[in-house]
Amino acid sequence: MRLGVLILPEHRWPVASRMWRRAEELGFDHAGTYDHLAWGALRDSSWFAAVPTLTAAALATSTIRLGTLVASPNFRHPVPFARELVTLDDISAGRFTLGVGAGGEGWDATILGVKAWSVGERLDRFGEFVDLLDRLLREPAVTHRGRHYGADEARTYPGCMQRPRLPFAIAATGRRGMHIVARHAQTWVTNGDRSHRGPPLGARDGADLVERQMKQLDEICRDEGRDPATIDRLVLTGGRLGAGLDSPGAFATTRAAYAEVGVTDLVVHWPRPAEPYRGDSAILEQIVP
Repeated sequence: MRLGVLILPEHRWPVASRMWRRAEELGFDHAGTYDHLAWGALRDSSWFAAVPTLTAAALATSTIRLGTLVASPNFRHPVPFARELVTLDDISAGRFTLGVGAGGEGWDATILGVKAWSVGERLDRFGEFVDLLDRLLREPAVTHRGRHYGADEARTYPGCMQRPRLPFAIAATGRRGMHIVARHAQTWVTNGDRSHRGPPLGARDGADLVERQMKQLDEICRDEGRDPATIDRLVLTGGRLGAGLDSPGAFATTRAAYAEVGVTDLVVHWPRPAEPYRGDSAILEQIVP
């Protein structure tokens, strides 16, 4: 199982750069950050943009894979975003993975002064967003006249370093989103059940939930003519799913539970001194074998 760490984009670069370099030194397989204009309880706190942060992280590191967990269509258009992704892939020397999801109903959905989309419209936009991004990153010129997005002979020269394009890690917990995963993703991403409002699930309950989600994904892959074994399975802990970062032993239990059900990648948040994701960074230093 590969291990990843999510670093919130909240620190000025002299501090943040040390965290990204330390993630690589510790031996994490990949590191990512959230892609929001502002986020939840931290909307009035320091917060930096994902693409410039990941560009700087690419220059501060040399081996660790980098990515968004996750970008969304709430405030992005596929054409300029594709240009940013090609640039990130180039600067990172082919170490970038695009994590992308449908977006939520929070402040990111209304920050541009528009009414939040319904669930149906958000999923419609998500499907078209990913379809168009896929074309933009593969094809030399793209014209698209869609319901939500358009492109007029859009170019993304010189294209991605990773061929035929950089990998997609697509977040989805429902059937419609999983069909997008089956069509486009190299990795499926989950952070649990979006309807869950209770305390974070422990290792066993969390792994059982993810196993049920993966069985549904396998079924949808077969419907789409995709071999389920060709899709990696990434679990982002924290929030709905407990990370097990109370001690190295607790994390070992959590890791084993998810590995047993077939999860290929497990991601924890870099511990913060206060909620959300409050914890002891000393434990983070001990969990990578």
